[in-house]
Amino acid sequence: MLIVEDEERDVEVRWFAVRILGGLNEPQVILPLVNLVQSTEEEDLLIVATTALSNIGNGAIVGLSQLLEHQKSKLLAVKSLSQIRRSSIIEPLISVVNDINPEIRAIAIEALGSFHEERLIPIFIQALADPSAAVRKEAVIALGTRGESKGKFDLVKQLQPLLYDLNLEVCQQSAIALGRMKDGRAGEALFQVLSATTTPILLKKEIIRVLSWSGSQQALVYLEKILYPDNIAPYQQELCQEIVTVLGNQKLPQLKFQSAQILINFLNSGQEIPSISKIKQAIATSLGELRELSALPSLEKLACDPEQVVRLHAIAGLKKLH
Repeated sequence: MLIVEDEERDVEVRWFAVRILGGLNEPQVILPLVNLVQSTEEEDLLIVATTALSNIGNGAIVGLSQLLEHQKSKLLAVKSLSQIRRSSIIEPLISVVNDINPEIRAIAIEALGSFHEERLIPIFIQALADPSAAVRKEAVIALGTRGESKGKFDLVKQLQPLLYDLNLEVCQQSAIALGRMKDGRAGEALFQVLSATTTPILLKKEIIRVLSWSGSQQALVYLEKILYPDNIAPYQQELCQEIVTVLGNQKLPQLKFQSAQILINFLNSGQEIPSISKIKQAIATSLGELRELSALPSLEKLACDPEQVVRLHAIAGLKKLH
């Protein structure tokens, strides 16, 4: 075990030592392997150590579960259990989801999130109100993969308040989770946050991306509305450029046509922002990516733009239409 933990040793020697430990199927080899997973920056060591923990599996879970009874060893035991993604770790981890240590709660929720058992959903919902942002974030991520249960547990209603969380990462993960719900109410909730002048720009950008890959025509309508705001925010150009870019990434035929029309209308709207060089470049690029013939006149117009860089983007876009 000393070889595994010795950072001065050759990586290849440590790699073989980890392989040997992984075949012992003994509880005492778990902790060195977990320490290695937590500390190493060597990708090969990380992969082999994680694989070794998984292979040991059930043989170590009983011993690790006993360590949960002692506060001193509980954190390391939870970290160890979280590396063994087998259903037999569910009960031990459930026993610590209300632990006084927020790090333990977060690790437990994250690991439980990899198991698609309906009985875990109430645990995740409860964790949405945890005082620790790390725990709330893991709970949001877990619920974001439970779209099949969105009706039974009204997950849209459960997740929506987290869009206004005090922690930005929680807000961003909530936006992603709601986007995965493929639900009209979720889209409307995202649009409300996107429209608010108090919403941080990083969250607005995340919501724009979420709406763009939702596969919904209504989501594109929401994005179009943001291109024509009631109040021009200082960062409106930045948001417009983000929207123009994501519209060009649509893959479904009906969404490609709709996106092209949105971009064409925006370009010809007479607003100040579409006349900015970077925005015109982005529009030309996106219209080219969409490959919609309806964009031909707009690209031809941009190909005659006074600015050379805009003309080059437009010419590149035109080539993709032919």
